[in-house]
Amino acid sequence: MIKYKHTFLTVATCLLISSCSANLTDYQPQTNNFDIKEYFNGPVTAWGSIQDSSDKVTRRFCVELVGTWNDNKGVLTEKFYFNDGEISYRDWHLVKQSDGSYRGTAEDVIGTAIGKHQGFAFQFKYTLKLPVDGTTYEVSMDDWMYQIDEYRVMNKTAISKFGFNVANVTLFFDKEAPVKSCQ
Repeated sequence: MIKYKHTFLTVATCLLISSCSANLTDYQPQTNNFDIKEYFNGPVTAWGSIQDSSDKVTRRFCVELVGTWNDNKGVLTEKFYFNDGEISYRDWHLVKQSDGSYRGTAEDVIGTAIGKHQGFAFQFKYTLKLPVDGTTYEVSMDDWMYQIDEYRVMNKTAISKFGFNVANVTLFFDKEAPVKSCQ
């Protein structure tokens, strides 16, 4: 009997945890829907931090981004300035699909990133090659962006490996003129 109670509690806990996850359908369409093609057009600056699985901040950073678009194809050039002095780069190549979703590739992304929006939210899922202490890991990225207003976007990313959360990223974008720089 105790074995069955333990199994029931485990299953119930898993269902409870999974039911607490946000779904894109939770965000109803609005008159001003968040579209990354519109927001990430021109210069944008972002500030953020990386937290380990216990929510301890392990790194802080600033990002300078420039988005350029030609019809439904865009390039988002990112330059990261980390608090430990490291500087890294990523170039996203994005294509807006006919259904309004996005496909994206970057030099450190495995395969194709898939992005969808609903209302003020945008979800971007992809597999990233993440270098840590001389070893490169393949991790799943579940990137959520929420447009606060015409100038600001909040970003929360869950980083997981084998289905377990290993880290999180919190990021705030600002494109209000004059756009600030990281230096």
